[in-house]
Amino acid sequence: MGVGNCNALNPQAVWMYNLRMADLRFPIGEFIMPSSVTPQLRTAAITAIADMPARMREAVRGLSDAQLDTPYRPGGWTVRQVVHHVPDSHMNAFVRLKLALTEANPTVKPYDEKAFAELSDSRLPVNVSLGLLDALHARWIAVLSALTPHDFARPLYHPEIGAITIDYQVQTYGWHSRHHVAHITRLREREGW
Repeated sequence: MGVGNCNALNPQAVWMYNLRMADLRFPIGEFIMPSSVTPQLRTAAITAIADMPARMREAVRGLSDAQLDTPYRPGGWTVRQVVHHVPDSHMNAFVRLKLALTEANPTVKPYDEKAFAELSDSRLPVNVSLGLLDALHARWIAVLSALTPHDFARPLYHPEIGAITIDYQVQTYGWHSRHHVAHITRLREREGW
C-alpha cells in the first residue's frame, strides 16, 4: 500500500476522489467534496494533515539533489518544488482557518502557486520546508483539535472557489496532504528509487 493510496487507508473515502489513474497530476484522484462530512471523514482528513510532515519526510528520504530536481511528471514541478509548495499552501490554509475562526465570513486572498514555485526559495534544501511543515502542522493540528462540530461550519469566502466552510477546507487539505506525497512516492516507484 503506497503512502498516497487514501482509498486503501479509508475504503469509505472512495467516492471522495475522482480517480484518473493515467493522469500523473492526480495520483490519488481529483478532490471532490463529500455531500456531507461525517465525524469519521473529518477525523480522517485531520489525521492526514497531522501525518503529512512525517510522510513527506519519508517520501524524500535518501533522494539526491539530482533526484530532488527531477519533475514528478513531464511538464510538472520538480520534487524539490513540490516539497516547498506544500508549506506555501498550508501556511495560507492555516491563516485562512484562523481568519474563519475570528472573523465573520472573511474573504481570503488567493495566491499564484505557480509563481511562488518559481521564486528563489524553491531552490533551497528541502530540509528547510520539512522543518517548516513540522512546526506549522503542530500548530494547525492544535487549532483543529480544539474545534467543535459547530466551528467546522464557519464560513469563509474564497474568490476563486466561492463560499466554503472550515469543513471544506479540512477535507481539501486532507486530500492535498496525500496528493503531493503521492506525487513523490509514485515517481520513486516509476523510477525505481
